Amino acid sequence: MKKSLVRKIVYFAIVVVLTIIDQITKQLAVAYIMPKGTIPLIKFGDTEVLNFTYCENTGMSFSLLEGQRIFLIAVPLILIIGVTVIVFMEKLCSKRTDIMIALAALAGGGLGNLIDRVFQGYVVDFIDFRIINFAIFNFADICAVCGGIYFGIMLAIDEIKEDKAKKNAKENNITDGKESGDEEA
Repeated sequence: MKKSLVRKIVYFAIVVVLTIIDQITKQLAVAYIMPKGTIPLIKFGDTEVLNFTYCENTGMSFSLLEGQRIFLIAVPLILIIGVTVIVFMEKLCSKRTDIMIALAALAGGGLGNLIDRVFQGYVVDFIDFRIINFAIFNFADICAVCGGIYFGIMLAIDEIKEDKAKKNAKENNITDGKESGDEEA
């Protein structure tokens, strides 16, 4: 089997597995957390650090764009399609398994929340870090954020390496023919 086809299969498998894990955790939140509202997990004295708190979020993080369902469906859908197109572009992902995995995490997280928005009109959130007064979030959010951050960092690192290589080539009077137009026929 061709290596690029295997990468694409792995990409879709990761997206599906992460989406399934997200949907299972949300169903568990509905079944076990919703009836109680909040379940304390980590507490130091009177300070609550980590809770499971059931929340139906019609917005995005920090309740931004609350009630903007069409927008919150359209934008992630476009991004998921865009990420998938990037994975199918051989140039970027054919040599970089880490970038392919980061994009799969981003797409899987986006798809998990997209499913909630389409079928329920809200996203089920339940992970509640109270010590830092952060927004309540879910597994899909973790996937999307970690995948997006890793992808961004890797692009920045690659850009820095490329700029450094170009600078070194110029300092050593070595050209690759692309910059100077001195390609040999």
